[in-house]
Amino acid sequence: MNKHISATGTRLRNTVGVTYLPPLRDPVRTMGRRTFDFDHQIVAMGIVNRTPDSFFDEGSTFRFDEAVAAAISASNNGAGVVDIGGVPFSPDAPVVIEEVEIERVVPVVEAVAEASDIVISVDTFRPGVAARSIAAGASVINDTTGLQDPDLAAVVAAGRAAIVITHSLAEPRMPFPRPQYDDIAVEVKHFLIDRVQRAIDAGIPESKIILDPGHDLNKNTLHSLELTRRLTEIADIGFPVLAAVSNKDFIGEATGVPMPARMAPSIAAATVCALNGARILRMHDVTSTVAAARMVEAILGLRGPAYLKHNLA
Repeated sequence: MNKHISATGTRLRNTVGVTYLPPLRDPVRTMGRRTFDFDHQIVAMGIVNRTPDSFFDEGSTFRFDEAVAAAISASNNGAGVVDIGGVPFSPDAPVVIEEVEIERVVPVVEAVAEASDIVISVDTFRPGVAARSIAAGASVINDTTGLQDPDLAAVVAAGRAAIVITHSLAEPRMPFPRPQYDDIAVEVKHFLIDRVQRAIDAGIPESKIILDPGHDLNKNTLHSLELTRRLTEIADIGFPVLAAVSNKDFIGEATGVPMPARMAPSIAAATVCALNGARILRMHDVTSTVAAARMVEAILGLRGPAYLKHNLA
């Protein structure tokens, strides 16, 4: 293991005095044509699913024009990153072969890269799709399988892209019934540390690594709720943490709220994640997420208020 990576971390006491944010390695990150300072920013990541059977939008961005428009809209509404995917994660969805995934994703990447400077992330676990996407203008590969394919890390390294490493135990698109953990946060943390080293060994620099604890991925609702409460333990590793909680099953099971009405509890979960160290929030409602992120930044003292007027006249 790289001597700089350990299972423990030092928490940084911020100016509020009650919340602790773990320090980051390389907090200033350049991805694509944008630079983020994660010591002072919580970044919204918009979602564009170019699939006909997305669990949330039910194919509303499947058509090419609608997918491109959704990505541009995310940028206009304040997102710093947009995540484009062409394959449903669920093992129950029909299999999408690699050629079809490329046909769905790469033209959208090209069009968005031409029209906007938003950072483009591609949600894929296939090295071939990643290579084509990076060549088309993507600067982040979001691998929800945690580098299970060793060739993917080599492709990302060669393309000088960033990688999102996600905790996930199952083979791609395979079921993982009744997951069991002795200590969910500790086990997720050690898994991610191991995969970080795998990425570094493949040539991906630390400054290109982002971590995702994988809410709901091979986890039940109790696991995801505990990970949210203990997210600081994951952020302690020292890399920016991405929280992908929007409209997921644990949101519905925790609140009893059906899919069309889960945005408010999703924002609540994302806010708790941000308070516990998440720097990137992958969410369907970009406008609400950006507003929530600006509020969290102000509360934590990461930046000053947008303006001051109340009781100062």
